[in-house]
Amino acid sequence: MRLLSRHYFAKPKKFSTLSKSTKLDEECCVSLLRNCKSMIHLKQIQAHILRVGLYRNTDTLKKLMVFCTDPHSGDLAYAERVFNYIQKPCLFIYNILIKALAKKGTFRKCLMLFNKLREDGLWPDNFTYPFVLKAIGCLGEVLEGEKVHGFVVKTGLEFDAYVCNSFMDMYAQFGQTDIMRKLFDEMPDRDVVSWNVLISGYVKCRRFDNAINVFCCMRKESDLRPNEATVVSTISACAALKCLELGKEIHCYVRDRLEFTSIIGSALLDMYCKCGCLSIAREIFDVVPHKNVICWTSMVSGYVNYGELDKARELFERSPVRDVVLWTAMVNGYVQFNRFDEAVALFQEMQITRVMPDKFIVVALLTGCAQMGSLEQGTWIHGYINDSRIPIDAVVGTSLIEMYSKCGSIENALEIFNGLREKDTATWTSIICGLAMNGKSSKALELFSKMKQVGAKPDEVTFIGVLSACSHGGLVEEGREFFNCMTSIYNIVPKLEHYGCLIDLLGRAGRLDEAEELMKKIPDAKNEKIVPLYGSLLSACRIYKNVQMGERMAEQLVKIESRDSSVHTLLANIYASAGRWVDVKRVRREMKELGVKKVPGCSSVDADGIVREFFVGDPSYPETREIHSM
Repeated sequence: MRLLSRHYFAKPKKFSTLSKSTKLDEECCVSLLRNCKSMIHLKQIQAHILRVGLYRNTDTLKKLMVFCTDPHSGDLAYAERVFNYIQKPCLFIYNILIKALAKKGTFRKCLMLFNKLREDGLWPDNFTYPFVLKAIGCLGEVLEGEKVHGFVVKTGLEFDAYVCNSFMDMYAQFGQTDIMRKLFDEMPDRDVVSWNVLISGYVKCRRFDNAINVFCCMRKESDLRPNEATVVSTISACAALKCLELGKEIHCYVRDRLEFTSIIGSALLDMYCKCGCLSIAREIFDVVPHKNVICWTSMVSGYVNYGELDKARELFERSPVRDVVLWTAMVNGYVQFNRFDEAVALFQEMQITRVMPDKFIVVALLTGCAQMGSLEQGTWIHGYINDSRIPIDAVVGTSLIEMYSKCGSIENALEIFNGLREKDTATWTSIICGLAMNGKSSKALELFSKMKQVGAKPDEVTFIGVLSACSHGGLVEEGREFFNCMTSIYNIVPKLEHYGCLIDLLGRAGRLDEAEELMKKIPDAKNEKIVPLYGSLLSACRIYKNVQMGERMAEQLVKIESRDSSVHTLLANIYASAGRWVDVKRVRREMKELGVKKVPGCSSVDADGIVREFFVGDPSYPETREIHSM
């Protein structure tokens, strides 16, 4: 059967006036369209419609367009071609085509058709607006949304529940939760969908507290019963906030009032996993009907997040369907818990199964390479990214920069940075920190200046890199200036890490009194987390042989009751350098009484793509003698 062409809709000379059998022909065509099973069959019916002269009959055209726009058996492209030859489409035909285009995700076409509808002098109804508003929300066309909202108010449809719910969903897509809530409050009649849209809108905008409050209000103030959509959105909010108590209440409600579907099961499973209730999560997992890959991923991720990697791997192996998200969860787990060799082995297995990796799995592997200092493995993954044509965007680029920086190849890190088209705050921060840790202080500060020039906003991690660069370069005045501008210009409250960088800078420069004064200004100075800062200052005391200050630092450490071996060792070394051997013995005795043991030194070597760690005094390697002799 040939495709639709222009002359199909040319008026046949044979039927200049319709015969008496037109009514019968119309009924016959409608019946045929109602029972149509395929596009081939439809084109045959269409040829008959043209032959009998019903090419302008509204009822026949409606049925024709309904079949063409059917997502299962129709052909949307063909529907558009048919529509273009209809001389005066009615509102119904516009509506079904707008609906089909919105569901297909061709939102721009959807809006163009809506504008054509109005140009043709037709008035949209409450079936038109929901799909138009969905298209506007997905495209992020805020001004267009406001324009349509004004048009709806003029036509008097603003209080229609169907239309109002769609507006709420659109404003949620824009992140304008205040307008969404105002619309909800002004609705004269709220159905369960209205409550659901409000809850899910808050969840989309990560306003989880508001979502839970709305759910509680729904139960108190409304006679409506929460349905599947209600509980799934609310459970998502509970999972995000780790609100286990309400999550359990909803679980009881589901057990008593609703059918336990795979969607509800997946949501409950995710919530219990994120709240750390893995035993309950496993019970739910075992009874979820028709488990989809989301269920398997949630359970595997739950085990991974709490370090139960063997259980996670057992489930991973049992999963009937493994998508890239499930593979990423497992690989990321191995990286997270320093089992990098297993992460690489699993990635190689993934390649054998021909699952195409995405950027998130290579980012996880690059993070592992950075942690292990495995340059050879990281370079191989970089090559794989290029061979697989995975785009090196800001996320992948940042991971590559971090990997090369931590593996000591700062030239490669700079090459990646300079080659990136888009650079976000994390990208700039990564290269600045990388340059700082590799002793390239002036280059780090130069890039920080460029970062500000291009309008990228530094964050608290950026300033750690900047202050670290000042510390390694001995730039005291610059370091002070950067530290002060954090608060005065960028409204960033300095954290312990920032204080630590500045104290380290002052200590290296021999300005011990200033460093000690700065220590006193640190909020919550008795916290265990402040111990490394004392260690930094004690190290400076040892270098500059300032025993008195070292003792004052030691007195402060006694109040914190730190079990960090490094600070005790530094204090002992300060006494030893001053020849105060009695005090050295006293410190070591105190270490023994507190049960503090010196952490053995460790170094790692990357050989043949395998990273091997060597600890001081570890005789477990068979080649120990050869290593020592070397």
